[in-house]
Amino acid sequence: MAYEVLARKYRSRDFGEIVGQGAIATTLKNAIEMGRIHHGYLFTGTRGVGKTSMARILAKALNCHNSDGPTATPCSECESCLRIADGSDLDVVEIDAASNTGVDNIRELRSNAAFRPARSRFKVYIIDEVHMLSSGAFNALLKTLEEPPEHVKFILATTETHKVPATIQSRCQRFDFRSISPADIGEQLQSILEREGITADPIVVRRVSRAANGSMRDALSLLDQLLAYGASNLTAETIEDVLPGGHDETLAALVDAIAQHDAAKALECVDRSLISGYTPERFCESFIEYARTLMILSICGGETELIDLAGPQREQLNAQARSFDAATYVYMIGLLEETRRRVKSSSAPRPLIDAVAVRIALTESFVDVGEAIEKLDQGETPGRGQQASHSKKKVAPRESESPISTPDISSRRELPDRSVPRISVPDRNVPDRSVPVRDEPTPVAEESQDEPVKSPRRAERRVGTISAETKRKMSQHPLIRQALEQSGGTLINVQKLQAPTED
Repeated sequence: MAYEVLARKYRSRDFGEIVGQGAIATTLKNAIEMGRIHHGYLFTGTRGVGKTSMARILAKALNCHNSDGPTATPCSECESCLRIADGSDLDVVEIDAASNTGVDNIRELRSNAAFRPARSRFKVYIIDEVHMLSSGAFNALLKTLEEPPEHVKFILATTETHKVPATIQSRCQRFDFRSISPADIGEQLQSILEREGITADPIVVRRVSRAANGSMRDALSLLDQLLAYGASNLTAETIEDVLPGGHDETLAALVDAIAQHDAAKALECVDRSLISGYTPERFCESFIEYARTLMILSICGGETELIDLAGPQREQLNAQARSFDAATYVYMIGLLEETRRRVKSSSAPRPLIDAVAVRIALTESFVDVGEAIEKLDQGETPGRGQQASHSKKKVAPRESESPISTPDISSRRELPDRSVPRISVPDRNVPDRSVPVRDEPTPVAEESQDEPVKSPRRAERRVGTISAETKRKMSQHPLIRQALEQSGGTLINVQKLQAPTED
């Protein structure tokens, strides 16, 4: 007899054996018991979490021959249940949408759905990877899915819900299958090992559970690989020989090297990880997940339930999480994610991995922007563990430069309007400062002897005397009053620009 893999041998046979999806199983059982069975279901979730198994169990519950009607506890012994379990029942049609994507396949389904089932109560269509259907096939399925014959039930399964049109999703009851926790996977693996008569160290079960990434099928495939090694007693040495080495230990050493700014040791850790079988992309994914774990421990504390870790490992990672602050972990995760996208399409991914490891390890400091600005304001060098301050030295100006201080913005005056007369305000070294006034022009006085000869095309500046009444009016002008207050001077004279004259 051919060997049956563990994933098929120990596939769940009823709702009670489903692992990690208790809420969905309870909902479907109650719907059957209350007679509220929908005509279409959409099962979504990552690989190996029980979508197809749940679909077959639901089909068995609808068509079990040892029951007078749909039952929440199928017998798994009648001919209908056995044939549904091995996928050979005539009334339960399993369709792989990846290889039946066209409109013609859906037309054939619609024509066959009109016929009543051969020997069961319902004709059940299980369409796996339904997101692979073409847009035309989805459109052809809409009407049948919305108003199917009373003897037809649809169960759609997909790992990419966003590719399923909203018009299809709205016609089904959607159930989101969650990733199975390592604790539930470990409990199931321990039960299977006992039934197989195999002993295993707890560390083996725990490592396989975590390596499965929430997929029961992946966990059973890894366990199959360990059992094929030929050992009846699975130990830590066995799993080190068969499965990739303990990557968490390598990543822990890498983080320690980064904390110590030891680029050489960081490169050794990267090399050890890649030699053990990890691809550059997989290395980045593992490092991102490890950095996320440290970030959560750093922010939420060692007792948080956001991560699933054993007691000794939790204590070790909690101590390591104090090596950096949250901003540093955010920087690491962002840099690693950018590198992961690059190595995915690069022809030379190894240099990119080495470069990012050196870049992180040689970064002298990871500080928040606000902290860096605060230290700069205090005259300190922003950096981790660095409190050195910069000495402020005054540099003498060059001979060609004048030691002019930076003017105060608040003392700046608005630019005057060139179309009105201007008056002179005395201010120490600056002989003339002009501010706008609005008044009638005054008589023109004699030209200043100090002024050079003016060309006909340039405006002439003439100085004239002003009367006491004009001075009083000008002094009351808001702009002139503001200028006098700022300069601390008095009003002396008026300057008027005249249009150039042609000789």
